[in-house]
Amino acid sequence: MKVTSAEFIKSAFEESHWVRDGLPEVSFLGRSNVGKSSLLNSLLGRKGLAKTSNTPGRTQSINFFLINGSFYFVDLPGYGFARVPKKMRQDWGKMAEDYLAKRKELVLSIQLVDARHTPTTLDRQLYEWLTFHRKNSLVVATKADKLSNNKLNKSLDEIRRLMPGCRVLPYSSVTGKGKDAVWSQIEAVVG
Repeated sequence: MKVTSAEFIKSAFEESHWVRDGLPEVSFLGRSNVGKSSLLNSLLGRKGLAKTSNTPGRTQSINFFLINGSFYFVDLPGYGFARVPKKMRQDWGKMAEDYLAKRKELVLSIQLVDARHTPTTLDRQLYEWLTFHRKNSLVVATKADKLSNNKLNKSLDEIRRLMPGCRVLPYSSVTGKGKDAVWSQIEAVVG
């Protein structure tokens, strides 16, 4: 897909802040250090649109980005080991779950896992929740450039074993590996 425009629209901290124009939405979910912002910037060919940080857990709201004036990328707060108070982590989890459960405009949830590591319990629980609630989802194994082809294939097999039935694609924000395959999945749902 040719990205002609990509703009940050707003951050939402509660349901009343969500955008209301009815355009399709693709959400991005993953652990706090999985590279969501890097993947978003890589997909869009924009540096710094989604803010990256060396400190996991910087995304503390649901962020809406309007793409080509016709659909949204929605960056959800990371889960996992972010160094923030437990109450704040619980609020983020509730905010993300409310969005995933209630959002009618949501056409695809892209769950990011780190290709270098076995999916965590939280990764598997999120996948099970998406599956149970019949949400259209795709698993993207980030940081694929950091593994040899042999190790990457073993990692993808392990992800498939631990997250049965998932569609999984490798991705590298550094080399662009997997970019066309991920866009193909997005294009299929945003029409």
